[in-house]
Amino acid sequence: MEPTLDSARALQRAHFGYDDFRGGQADAISAVFERRDVMVLMPTGGGKSLCYQIPAALLPNGITIVVSPLISLMKDQVDALDDVGLHATFINSSLPLQESFRRLERVERGEMQMLYVAPERFEAPAFRERLKSIKVALFAVDEAHCVSQWGHDFRPSYLRLGAVRESIGCPAIALTATATPEVRRDIIKQLRLKDAVSITRGFNRTNLSWHVLGASTEAEKDRILVELLQQRKGKGGVSIVYAATRKRVDAITDVLNRRGIRSIGYHAGVMDSERHRLQDEFMAGGASVVVATNAFGMGIDKPDVRLVVHYDMPGSLEAYYQEAGRAGRDREHADCVLIHAYKDRFTHDFFMDQSHPPREAIESVYATLQRSADENGVVNADANQIARSSTGAKGDKQVGSILRILSEQGVARKLVGQSGPPWIRLVASTERIRTDLDATRDAPELHLLRELWKVHRSELHRGVEVSWRELSRMSAEGQEANDTLEKLQKRAFLEWRPWPGREGWQMLGNARTAPVDWQHIESRRRLEEQRLQRMQSYAYATKCRRGYVLRYFGDPDAMERCGDCDVCLGKEAPILPGFGPPQRKGEDGVRRVKKAAGTALRAVGTQVRRVRVRSVVTDDAVLELTMQEQKIMSALKDLRGELARQAKVPAYVVFSDRTLKEMAHHAPMTEDALAQISGVGPAKLAKYGPAFLKAIVASFDSR
Repeated sequence: MEPTLDSARALQRAHFGYDDFRGGQADAISAVFERRDVMVLMPTGGGKSLCYQIPAALLPNGITIVVSPLISLMKDQVDALDDVGLHATFINSSLPLQESFRRLERVERGEMQMLYVAPERFEAPAFRERLKSIKVALFAVDEAHCVSQWGHDFRPSYLRLGAVRESIGCPAIALTATATPEVRRDIIKQLRLKDAVSITRGFNRTNLSWHVLGASTEAEKDRILVELLQQRKGKGGVSIVYAATRKRVDAITDVLNRRGIRSIGYHAGVMDSERHRLQDEFMAGGASVVVATNAFGMGIDKPDVRLVVHYDMPGSLEAYYQEAGRAGRDREHADCVLIHAYKDRFTHDFFMDQSHPPREAIESVYATLQRSADENGVVNADANQIARSSTGAKGDKQVGSILRILSEQGVARKLVGQSGPPWIRLVASTERIRTDLDATRDAPELHLLRELWKVHRSELHRGVEVSWRELSRMSAEGQEANDTLEKLQKRAFLEWRPWPGREGWQMLGNARTAPVDWQHIESRRRLEEQRLQRMQSYAYATKCRRGYVLRYFGDPDAMERCGDCDVCLGKEAPILPGFGPPQRKGEDGVRRVKKAAGTALRAVGTQVRRVRVRSVVTDDAVLELTMQEQKIMSALKDLRGELARQAKVPAYVVFSDRTLKEMAHHAPMTEDALAQISGVGPAKLAKYGPAFLKAIVASFDSR
């Protein structure tokens, strides 16, 4: 019997206790019942999970596979489903091998309605082979923005999911809470959703109020945070405080407890058993304040979060909206507060260098790997050891990012364990295969290539791992897979590497320079920089913050005035009397921004000259540059000359000397501050602003 919306409502009422669907759930479930591919965009707390959990309990002839990156929360999700009488299980790296096999056997016997797996599980050829014996009715991809390289949380392991879903041959549903229109289009493309039904519900959660409070020092941030939490005492509900690093989480937790605000700290450095205890304590209401890194709260349905405070600015609006959106899931009023200091940006600049390394660092690590590789291309070393041998990279974290990039681009692969699958990369074009392989003489070779393409498609060009069992099945009758691979490699149709039987890294080529797509790498970094800039612009917004967020996500309901954010409310109703939003226009704003930037620069061992407040200059004679300002002026002239040569225009067309003098004198460090300089209009700000701001900051770094 085919499921209907009525049977879905009855199941929801019986198992979850809700009388009816809300906010697009009915449309999504109906589309799943019609065997359509579905793309679901709903805000945090909008009930995305029910869009696949209810169909999973009703769809005949098969299980629902749920792909989720949240390994640490899979058990909680499965336990919650068990509690309401639905049958689910999970398989991830926390389970012993035999237990994973036992659970798969239960799935094969049809005892389960849902199977939760991490995306990395599909990289194991043995698991992909096992899937062929399981009837799958629905393929659900949670946190689907992770599949898009333009998303804020791209994970390479998600890239395989399109091919996996296609090989399974069932409808798919992709779900996310944070995706711009561009990212939504990319999700549909990467997951190979066909004629997908798009369910989009607005980002405007009217029960949330948005605020930004400015601070110039950590001591001021501490004071703001303490006062925010103290004024919530006795009002019910709980609060979450997000910080950028584990060290910061520990420091904030200590400050709050010393001030009499009972708080617990939660981050990846806490032991697993203790993290579970802390999470249980929070869910049970035993702790009213949790200080955490950004992973806390993902997948947790705590309805009464009344306050979410970001002590540090996140790296993107997507991340901020997702984390702040954990407030007010019960649809009661809640506040989302960002405590912002300009120097917060410098932390993200450091993180960006670690996660998006410059070309010279990648080339240095690549050269180190090639020098260290044995005859099989194997380097028996980890990121720490490689970092010590490579002079051009900064530490093991940056080296780890470089190794990830080389792996994504098919330049190297990580070796874990004594046995594993061969690696295969297609190098010949379709045209060459068609013309150079004879259908009779080369039948085994053609057969293997066709079978590989059926399963892996375009991934073959980047390189894939294929189990010997899978290769044996793909090979023509009476043919050995390794013999066929050798023949194809000798004739330069493909490259392949057997598993070398050792751990470390295996180089998959011997080019003199790293054969990677530099344009793609640079575009990824530029995108992250743009996201960071948009996040910082939110902090300094002078118009409705709610409208700013909605416009960023392409929501047609974006308004000019919401009447409930700090900008719209104005000074009449501040969330914390005595504190206001950060300033960056006018004298007070420039003073605060420059003081914060100076603090950050001194923290890394530099000494910044005394900063002056900008005054309006009407005559060149007013500008008597100090020795340091003259050095800045010289650097700006050099930059202007280079930009003029590139554009093939006279130097004054870029900026006049008078404009450069004002820049050197006032040292603007934000786009808004630079825009106040005489001669810097919107067009030149957009075209040249980033380069000149970078040069000004670099002039401080050089000291």
